[in-house]
Amino acid sequence: MPAEFVALACHTPGMSAVRASSCQAFPRHMHDEFGIGVILSGAQRSASGRGPVEAGPGSLITVNPGEIHDGIPLSESGRRWHMLYLAPALVADLADDLQQDRVAGSGTGQEFTLPVLQDQRVASTFLTLFAKVTGSTARQDRLAVEAALLQLAARLVDSRAKTVQASGPATLMRAVERIDSDPADPVSLVELAQMAGLSRFQFLRAFCRQTGLTPHAYQVQRRIQLARRLILSGEPLATAASSAGFADQSHMTRLFRRTLGYTPGALATAFGG
Repeated sequence: MPAEFVALACHTPGMSAVRASSCQAFPRHMHDEFGIGVILSGAQRSASGRGPVEAGPGSLITVNPGEIHDGIPLSESGRRWHMLYLAPALVADLADDLQQDRVAGSGTGQEFTLPVLQDQRVASTFLTLFAKVTGSTARQDRLAVEAALLQLAARLVDSRAKTVQASGPATLMRAVERIDSDPADPVSLVELAQMAGLSRFQFLRAFCRQTGLTPHAYQVQRRIQLARRLILSGEPLATAASSAGFADQSHMTRLFRRTLGYTPGALATAFGG
């Protein structure tokens, strides 16, 4: 299967889309948004934040903001899938309409509790929405887009009725928040360990247990998400790389391709950069 990752502009605020087919195995990573997708062909295994799962043709897959996950194809033929990413604020508005608890942002509020869902109706609703928000007539079909989005949320609501709260010792969470607040800052392990009141080794072990990543790997994921936001806001690629803490644009590009499957340039082109 030839690798193809296409970042697609959505004409609906708070949404972005990816059309993909690949044999690539994705390392552990995270997103700032809620992700919803459908496997069209092939299959994959994932170590999601809710345990190991497998998804095949017709499976609807979900991911929460900040959730550590990966993706490994189950055969050499790879898999093909479509994915929509929804900003937490957009999900909050949907939750209000559906009279659910308000989503307060990444890592808080409601979550998708099922990483894989086998439901033909939900998958069909997703594919209808995907086609509408990425189509050339999306602006003219705003009513249809909003209706399809609400229908999808309504069919998923039973699967995301759980409230997510930040967990872990307060001192450790301060160290996590230190990275979150400024991913570009080259903070040291000593500084983070001191914030948590632990030795460097104790902190490293506790951080990995809490987040699923080493402090450096977690910082890299936050840098990728920061760079992505900067690119989507119109920042030149070199500026985004520097502002997000990468050594240079090439460094950013390598990590984008390895983690997300597409390059920063492809993202900028899709969104008119």
